[in-house]
Amino acid sequence: MLKRPVTRRKGKSTPRSYSISAEDIAAESERVGGDLDNFDVSRVIRLDELELREMGSTDVHMRILAASAEHNVDHAALADTTNIAEARGGKIYPGNSAVGEILAVGRDVTRFKPGDVVITHCNGGPDDYGFPIRIWAYDAEGSVGWYGEEAVVGEWQIIPAPLDCGLNLWEIAALPLRAPTAYHLWRRGLGIYRLKVSYEKRAQLNVLGFGGGVSELFLMLAKYEGHRAIFCSGSPDRRKHLEGLGIQTIDQQEFNRFASGDDVDAFHKHVRGMTDGDGANIVCDMLRGPVFGAGLRVMSRQGVNVSAGWQLDTRNQYNSALLSVRQITLDHSHYESIEGCNAATALYGRVFKPTVHREIYAFEDLPRAMEEMHSNIQTGIPVVRIASEMPASVQSLIP
Repeated sequence: MLKRPVTRRKGKSTPRSYSISAEDIAAESERVGGDLDNFDVSRVIRLDELELREMGSTDVHMRILAASAEHNVDHAALADTTNIAEARGGKIYPGNSAVGEILAVGRDVTRFKPGDVVITHCNGGPDDYGFPIRIWAYDAEGSVGWYGEEAVVGEWQIIPAPLDCGLNLWEIAALPLRAPTAYHLWRRGLGIYRLKVSYEKRAQLNVLGFGGGVSELFLMLAKYEGHRAIFCSGSPDRRKHLEGLGIQTIDQQEFNRFASGDDVDAFHKHVRGMTDGDGANIVCDMLRGPVFGAGLRVMSRQGVNVSAGWQLDTRNQYNSALLSVRQITLDHSHYESIEGCNAATALYGRVFKPTVHREIYAFEDLPRAMEEMHSNIQTGIPVVRIASEMPASVQSLIP
């Protein structure tokens, strides 16, 4: 693949970068008559140019090596939760999970130097407790994402890439957003459960996860800590990968993706059989929609249902009285603190061993990667190779 040289104008870089505009969202919505089922996100995510801001004393200038496709970008293109492009002035530059090589550093940067390989995090501005008020490259004001050839970011936004963790480059690129999310969900779910049921009363838990990358990583944490982990997915590739890690699996399609009450009842019976009649003590549900009711149905007393996603629906109904009687807790989170992102990164390779989609997409094919993710036809986490030429430090990590 030939790489177009980055344009320099009056000392500034104008690299290629993908954008999402309110104008393109409106045009695609009009084309499909407002029917999101026929919406093609590849027609909205467009290759653009971006003039990078001046590098400050605590900034770094880096080139992006690889990035992963993320569902928040899908939501931005669909404008199904909110029209974030319109809210931010008509256009955003997405991408909040990437691996990069540092080209230059500001005079006050002490933790990094040119040539270092780093990963990003998307905590766009911590609250008083360290958790993000906004997400970088989504709703954080002025934020510019990493679906581009180069970027200028603050030193606080990057973490040293664990190149010696045993994962290849594409596996590392799959994790910067998903691993901290899973890490945060797991420590919240387990912590809430332990407020109700002590380790002495129940040491090993039944942990169920629905969905894709985040739930996979969530279950890897549960398995690593000695719990029974169960992955429910319609993807045979993902189930096979997790089975190889000692995680039990359920084919979601055997239960018609919970289309009816009978399907949910059958799923409930199946999970009870896998858990010695107890059900799931902790459930990770990143999908919602019809999965939400199925997840509640199979939970044990004192159970905890955690989520940081809404791929299928943002609205859910439940019987509050029934959940109160069963002592069920519903917990919603978003993303990790910066400290938590660093802690999650330390688990790459040792705990986190992601399923990566069999095709590594070229930079020019990023819109197709997003549309195929939206269509749910990928075999794992989608990763995009941004740089045509890779630094020597990662050459051995490219399969």
